[in-house]
Amino acid sequence: MSQTEEIEDSSAPLIEHLAELRTRLIRCVLYFLVGMVICFTVATPIFNFLTAPLCQVLSDRGQDCDLIFISPQEGFFVAIKVSLLGGFMLGFPFIAHQMWRFVAPGLYKSEKGAFLPFLVASPFMFFLGASFAFYVVTPLAYDFFLGFQQFGAEGEAIEGSGPAPLSVVFQGSAQEYLNLTIKFIVAFGLCFQLPVLLTLMGKAGLVSAAGLRAVRKYAVVGILLLAALVTPPDVITQIILFVVVYGLYEVSIQLVQRVEKKREKDLRAQGLWVDEDEFDEDLDDIGEAEDRKS
Repeated sequence: MSQTEEIEDSSAPLIEHLAELRTRLIRCVLYFLVGMVICFTVATPIFNFLTAPLCQVLSDRGQDCDLIFISPQEGFFVAIKVSLLGGFMLGFPFIAHQMWRFVAPGLYKSEKGAFLPFLVASPFMFFLGASFAFYVVTPLAYDFFLGFQQFGAEGEAIEGSGPAPLSVVFQGSAQEYLNLTIKFIVAFGLCFQLPVLLTLMGKAGLVSAAGLRAVRKYAVVGILLLAALVTPPDVITQIILFVVVYGLYEVSIQLVQRVEKKREKDLRAQGLWVDEDEFDEDLDDIGEAEDRKS
């Protein structure tokens, strides 16, 4: 067989994989678009649902929950953003299934069994983080922000008594509110992926529990920077995100340790496990034997 024929034979599977990848990606885009169209038709109820934390905080303060459009096109872009978020969340299970169908044929049965739980855990942890952000963090953040309102006295100032106190009250832009709420939801949803990511890396042998413990102080600094970047500049929200993500980091260490113990148990059962202490003693014995020979 000539070199040209070998190259053509080796490129054929690659072309087939690329064609399959293209098909899977097209289906993912279609799922996303279908989810986006569905959410666009019910964008108003979804937006009303997303305003629940703000309305609750305003209601507790005796204020009406009124958001405004500050530009003619803002209502349209609000509906588009709601559709993008809803389309992604609605289509994610189908998109993940397509990615799994593409990757699964190249995995052994044991690898499929190891990888599949992470594929299920990833969307679950994202929705858990998004729910935590929406029901816990967002109300606290808006309560903090709205605490800076200033309410003046009713009516005008009495002549000779000076100007009336200034009133600075919330008249929110619908688009700005949606941007901030989506930022909370996406940020916490992604941060809740930390145990899934680190456990999967531990399964692949890329990280270890001892290594994660050794870099704990650097992780604390990184989490603090993350909290400062993905949350608004209020201390309460940043502290909540730091505590949650650091807690997830400690949980990840325990999960990676469990993975390592399970791997050690399996290798011991197969007679393939070698203790580091025994390995070091064997190296010392070999070194001493070589010294005697010399």
